[in-house]
Amino acid sequence: MRKTVLNTALWTALVVSLGVSVSACSGGEGSHEVLAVDRVEEAAELARTNAPEAEDFEFAETESMLTTMVVPEASATDVEGAEAIEGGETEDLAVNVGAQLYDTQCMACHANGLLGAPTYGDAAAWAPRIEKGLDTLTDHSANGFNQMPAQAVNGVTIEQIRSAVEYMVDAAS
Repeated sequence: MRKTVLNTALWTALVVSLGVSVSACSGGEGSHEVLAVDRVEEAAELARTNAPEAEDFEFAETESMLTTMVVPEASATDVEGAEAIEGGETEDLAVNVGAQLYDTQCMACHANGLLGAPTYGDAAAWAPRIEKGLDTLTDHSANGFNQMPAQAVNGVTIEQIRSAVEYMVDAAS
């Protein structure tokens, strides 16, 4: 059905634009010719009649994107593991989660400035956004803002989005 409506709209636009073009080039005052612009409804009906049948599209269900962060557990006897986690390994894990989400989801726009997105590492482009604060940037990323679609979808958590925002802000700072 969508394809039929789209085809009809496209054919109608084509016929109307051709009609306007022909009428602009055709005779001036006193012309008694029947112009295409006078037959728009007829052309639209013809386009609807001759349009191909709409196709049904079925899409396979996709896997969720990054959904969980696996933190290695340290046992009570694992002194080195406990020290590593206390010594900043959790911060490294957050950076890795941010980098991974950037690579899988954010890079599509932020690598090349698609839809006005500030490019990764561009301090000048990020400066006015950084001034708004991490909470605002995280909220805009999670829920969408202007041309940026919501990123908190398909199991992506706010924490993961915040990690990705921090990852991009760090690169621009």
